[in-house]
Amino acid sequence: MIKAIMQNEQRKFILIFLFITFFVTQQVNAQSIWTAGMKRPDGNTIVFNFQLATLQHKTVLYLLNGSDKFLVDSVQFRNDSVFIQMPVFESQFKAKVLAPDLWQGVWKKGTSAIPVELPFTATVQPDKFQQTSPASANLSGRWQVTFTRPNGTLRPAIAEFKQTGNIITGTFLTPSGDYRYLSGIVTGDTLKLSTFDGGHAYLFHAIAENDSILKNGFFYSDATATEKFSAVKNRNAQLPDSIAATYMKPGETTLHFTFPDLNHHPVSLQDAAFKNKVVVLQIMGSWCPNCMDETQFLSKFYDAYKDKGVAVIALAYELSTDFNRSKASLEKFQHRFNVQYPILITGAAVNDSLKTEKTLPALQSIKVFPTLIFIGKDGKVAKIDTGFYGPGSGEYYKKFQEDFEHTIQYLLQQNSTTE
Repeated sequence: MIKAIMQNEQRKFILIFLFITFFVTQQVNAQSIWTAGMKRPDGNTIVFNFQLATLQHKTVLYLLNGSDKFLVDSVQFRNDSVFIQMPVFESQFKAKVLAPDLWQGVWKKGTSAIPVELPFTATVQPDKFQQTSPASANLSGRWQVTFTRPNGTLRPAIAEFKQTGNIITGTFLTPSGDYRYLSGIVTGDTLKLSTFDGGHAYLFHAIAENDSILKNGFFYSDATATEKFSAVKNRNAQLPDSIAATYMKPGETTLHFTFPDLNHHPVSLQDAAFKNKVVVLQIMGSWCPNCMDETQFLSKFYDAYKDKGVAVIALAYELSTDFNRSKASLEKFQHRFNVQYPILITGAAVNDSLKTEKTLPALQSIKVFPTLIFIGKDGKVAKIDTGFYGPGSGEYYKKFQEDFEHTIQYLLQQNSTTE
């Protein structure tokens, strides 16, 4: 009798548990816009929007940054928790489902040292920033920006903003690349912008003195990085070319290397597969947000040109020298963007001050990621492009595509001088 009662109670418990799990899972699958926040130790919270959805009978979410909608397809509900693995970077969320519209947990991101870990909260809320008053300034246009590093040194940038009412979108561009899709508001005289690409969390605050001057600006990145900035509207603002530029050493015209691909097979630029071809070398890393956009571009380009005498090789500089860790991260890039060209692991960590000497000693210095090196059919380096302005940069991305296409067509027309 007692045994039967216990079995009955067990069944009730299992049914209640299954019902709660089903209820929570079904409720959070609604097509709602959520606001998530990662709280830094200094009290600032970096916020972003996402949308839950059902795709091919499973729960997914989309990161929403301005016009960008980025699919995250590894979302798992287990018991009272949700686990989210980012599709590209070493980044994941683990949170308790406290209610159908409330999650609370942590965000963890891999780095070259100790992983970043921040408290994370998400609620059903479409507005990531709260508007308290009408905008006192219209910040649309191009801006000359100056960031101040913690050590007091300056770095130049350009900002491109589009504002309608309180809503503002745009990006910052530096000599090494752009900050992708930023979105936010102007409430009163306060500018607020943020973005989260799956691995990098950015927040910008500034005060608009008027339509043409931004002051008291702060740029918060991930857990601790902070820079001040100021800006002046200037339609003719330009970036200096020399800061990020990479060159061949005097007297050097060719590159020589042999690195393993993701399956440990050695690949050399001197292999027969690349003879008499135009070769695009992509200097990249799986930790790099601009490399993500560039890889997406190059993957599509390679599909269109692989039978036209063009090859692409990616040379990866990762967060560590551990081959298996690097391989796992790079396979995310490979799978997400359907990369068919070889991705090689250089074995040099991105923070290694001697990475250029160890891997491509004919170069003076690898300064920024990504960097593109164009090699003609004669095997000689024809052009080096540093930095990358992606689709979030608007006209700059169009200019990059035009210049890239022009370079490829020019090199294809050149005759090979190799045997």
